[in-house]
Amino acid sequence: MAETRVIHGFHAITARIRQHADSVLELYVDTNRRDPRVRDLLKLAEGGSVRVVQVDTKRLDGIAGNARHQGVVARVDAAQKVRHLDDVLDTLTEPALILVLDGVQDPHNLGACLRSADAFGVHAVVAPKDRAVGLNATVEKVACGAAETVPYITVTNLARTLRELQERNIFVVGADSEAETDLYGFQHPGPLAWVLGAEGEGLRRLTRETCDQLVRIPMLGSVASLNVSVSAGVCLSESRRQRTHEAK
Repeated sequence: MAETRVIHGFHAITARIRQHADSVLELYVDTNRRDPRVRDLLKLAEGGSVRVVQVDTKRLDGIAGNARHQGVVARVDAAQKVRHLDDVLDTLTEPALILVLDGVQDPHNLGACLRSADAFGVHAVVAPKDRAVGLNATVEKVACGAAETVPYITVTNLARTLRELQERNIFVVGADSEAETDLYGFQHPGPLAWVLGAEGEGLRRLTRETCDQLVRIPMLGSVASLNVSVSAGVCLSESRRQRTHEAK
């Protein structure tokens, strides 16, 4: 029996069907919804041979755990399509760009990080199995489909994984507010792994010590720090800008 989990919301379910229709075991739709958005989703489900079950609102609320599901919930195979970082790195045709999250526990932050990763062409997001939120229905909804397009890989020992990246000549840079070098003075258009810490705590000591370099985002206003997902977007955007400039 396959391990399953529930996802909800139009973005997350549409992306899952488009990317991995065979992993969608059942699609539950509120019988009260007959609008064009639902009809489009049902057409997509039919094309992907996804079983559709019409249910009442009360039952749908129960399946979704009373989350804001927009009238659509899916039960999916919980198995990850990509299980190992090597599976990603061995197939790259351009310098690696990896996002490593050191213990992000807020599902909204993880979902937003995945959106940024998708937007800036990140090849994989890596996180520890422990002290991290992992993929769940809230993450998938916030990610707006990015959870299906960006490989999310969990590892047992994050520091060891960082060293393995270094052995592959991937430069490991940590975002740290106390670093001497600021983001716009850091130039590295080659293979790169950005490491960002948890909300409020930052990088753990061993993670920080394993990085090749630490870089800070310059803060010009009154706030002391940025949300981890915003920091990820800023750092990844600058790395993508450098690569684009280097290619010209």
